[in-house]
Amino acid sequence: MADLLADALNKIKGYESLGRQECDVASTKLMRNIAITLKKNEYISDFEEVQNGRFKELRIKLANRINDIGVVKPRHAVKLSEYQKYETRYIPSRDFGLLIVSTPQGVMSNKEAKERRTGGRLLAYVY
Repeated sequence: MADLLADALNKIKGYESLGRQECDVASTKLMRNIAITLKKNEYISDFEEVQNGRFKELRIKLANRINDIGVVKPRHAVKLSEYQKYETRYIPSRDFGLLIVSTPQGVMSNKEAKERRTGGRLLAYVY
């Protein structure tokens, strides 16, 4: 069984370190929502869904702003009061980077989840 999210984020990280402009990753609903969150926080320039044979892929235009990106395993359940604990664990400093959280209101950053006062499950980190 493959972890498509981990594969996609590792590919983005590798292409960023090589200085490439675009990256193609498998298109899933979760990956599209994460791409929306990354674009909203200006970690990527843009993305589009393209048909590649039988499969759909996301073509992500990189902005060369990502220092590190990865998945959080196991996907911890987080209460509103526990965000600080995981921020210090996965993000190097305050106001630098974000956690990507799956909440009942959708996929969003930890900052947005705090504003909406909701918990969720940690999916990934980026800085």
